Amino acid sequence: MPQYRAVPVTLTAAERKTLKKRAQGAKTAYRDWLRAQIVLAAARGRSSARIAAGLHVTEDTVRKWRDRFTARGLDGLKDLPRSGRPRRISALERATICALACQLPAATGVPLARWTGPELAAEVTKAGLSGPVSPSSVLRILAEHPIKPWQYQSWIFPRDPDFAAKATVILDLYQGYYQGKPLGPGDRVVSVDAKPSIQARGRRHETSPPAPSQPMRVEHEYQRNGALALLAALDVHTGAVPAAATPPTTGIAPFMDLMSQVMRQEPYASASRVFVIVDNGSDHRGKKAARRLRAAWPNAIMIHTPVHASWLNQVEIFFSIIQKKVVSPNDFASTGQLAATLLAFTGRYNQTARPFNWKYTAADLSRTLERISARPEPVSLTKAA
Repeated sequence: MPQYRAVPVTLTAAERKTLKKRAQGAKTAYRDWLRAQIVLAAARGRSSARIAAGLHVTEDTVRKWRDRFTARGLDGLKDLPRSGRPRRISALERATICALACQLPAATGVPLARWTGPELAAEVTKAGLSGPVSPSSVLRILAEHPIKPWQYQSWIFPRDPDFAAKATVILDLYQGYYQGKPLGPGDRVVSVDAKPSIQARGRRHETSPPAPSQPMRVEHEYQRNGALALLAALDVHTGAVPAAATPPTTGIAPFMDLMSQVMRQEPYASASRVFVIVDNGSDHRGKKAARRLRAAWPNAIMIHTPVHASWLNQVEIFFSIIQKKVVSPNDFASTGQLAATLLAFTGRYNQTARPFNWKYTAADLSRTLERISARPEPVSLTKAA
């Protein structure tokens, strides 16, 4: 009886990288993991018997996959085509299901906000577009493309007529330019905003720390102990927060007090220009606010973001960090405790602060606006009413 001689296995760099990814992937299917392990072990010169013993499979299994890989490469590790049961749902019916899923329910007269698998299956059957089809079959068909009509994203159409011009000024400042000229060594860029109405919620039962196999536990019920606002100024070039305050509410006076904290300290007091980026909140809206700031500090220049574009203000990133690391989960016995914690975190943040790696430029904005302009015009709310 002829003795089997193991086929030597050699790998290219690309094949080795792909197989290692399969062998180390946490979500790799077991069959793909096993085949990758067999081929990698064979490429290291191990015998089929040793590989089989290490992976707890038969030698025939090892021989099968190393032979297939030698003959066909990575394609040889795939299952061979099987006849199986013929598809009951035809290609036309599958296309019809996908086409229906890509329409809004209201367009077909169905009183739904968005499709789900069961609703799509019921509508396909009711409209006679296909034979009886189960929700699971609909979901499998949609997964092939993939189409997820039950998900949705919200977006807002730019309505500021000077959106591009205003946004470009801010994006150029982040890149170190103003009105086409590089910023000087004495220029500073400060991003200022407020995070209003931060609740101090005292939990009815004490929060317990995490334990093995158990997360931190926070009581669902709470008592409202008041609210305050967090005002902060972020230096775009250093990433530090030179000033922060926690007044009960926002307003012109708290905003000017915060700017006083900034402008009375160095390097801002002696800076050639301090560009103050703000949104269109009532405490610093319009030309009047810009004149008020300039009258108090002649080297301060207020720059407004376009309407509905607070995302251009980098201090919003700092506020998102505050939300994740301090405010949530919310468990504060008083607004005093909340204020002390917020200011203490700001001091801790400044110890390791670095500027944000802002990559979105005016050129990126131009491409975004071109895509948006290609969409249909928004429906006028006046006409719709």
